[in-house]
Amino acid sequence: MTYIAKPKLHHPTLVVNNVGYTRRDYEGTVSTLCAGCGHDSISAAIIQACWELDIEPHRVAKLSGIGCSSKTPTYFLGNSHGFNTVHGRMPSVLTGANLANSELIYLGVSGDGDSASIGLGQFAHVMRRGVNMTYIVENNGVYGLTKGQFSATADQGSKSKRGVVNSDSPIDLASLALQLGATFVGRSFSGDKQQLVPLIKAAIAHQGAAFIDVISPCVAFNNHAGSTKSYDHVREHNEAVNRLDFMPKREEITVQYPEGEVTTVQQHDGSYLLLRKLDKNYDASNRIAAMNYIQERQAAGEVVTGLLYLDEEPEDLHAHLNTASGAFNQLNTAELCPGAGALEKLNASLR
Repeated sequence: MTYIAKPKLHHPTLVVNNVGYTRRDYEGTVSTLCAGCGHDSISAAIIQACWELDIEPHRVAKLSGIGCSSKTPTYFLGNSHGFNTVHGRMPSVLTGANLANSELIYLGVSGDGDSASIGLGQFAHVMRRGVNMTYIVENNGVYGLTKGQFSATADQGSKSKRGVVNSDSPIDLASLALQLGATFVGRSFSGDKQQLVPLIKAAIAHQGAAFIDVISPCVAFNNHAGSTKSYDHVREHNEAVNRLDFMPKREEITVQYPEGEVTTVQQHDGSYLLLRKLDKNYDASNRIAAMNYIQERQAAGEVVTGLLYLDEEPEDLHAHLNTASGAFNQLNTAELCPGAGALEKLNASLR
């Protein structure tokens, strides 16, 4: 695959953050996704969040699987560590990397097909184990690379571009993350940068398993009348987070509406999406209440967006396993091989 590199020269007047980087320093190559794709808006939000957090790019490890969403790490943080795994296996590879080096900031990017189908088992274990990471699902309800088949998050009764009606019940990844023990769960819409950037910043700062489901309509295969992942449908049901993307050769659909309100998002094809933004008085500390609220609003045809749940005292995988502090690749020989006496003491404790 051919990638188009961006110019490395920066204008001397570009604003820098507290660690001396411009926003351009957090970009990657030129995107090859469809024009108007919501995934590009998510990449832009990640770039903005990392720049505002004063993160040094080389301190970030970004991992992904297979799919349109898993291509996006190429388009942001070009100077960070990166690894593209096989389909659905990003969580296990990230877990291994995190155990070996806990000093990096881990960012896992996946899609609804990558996480809710072949990678569902991997998603479950990375959440329940509390791996310290930010897990972002770019959710559009279809397999965009293989011509638009329904994914496991496609709503029952929604129509494909060819008119086929989905008869299967959808998997709600935000509810599943809550049930599995994630200590940070949020939802947003790719076209709502004012909400998405702060969510990403908070997730990165969270010391535990942080999950964000981002509706990102597919402009090529899932932005038509009858789709519940289209721009229009999300705007109409702006209380829950479905999948949203952008239509090819169309303007990006953006939204801006107050907390606690519902907005109707009209898609390019005339369909509608209802998004509801959480009220400022919403209690994000109650896991069970969050799960019930998501289900209640879904029953009303709305997609809830915002910070759904937060555990203010999380423990990550290293705390559960009581591992050594610092990165394993920085341990010296004496620490790695303490000798026969230490081994005998350990064996005696197990007898």
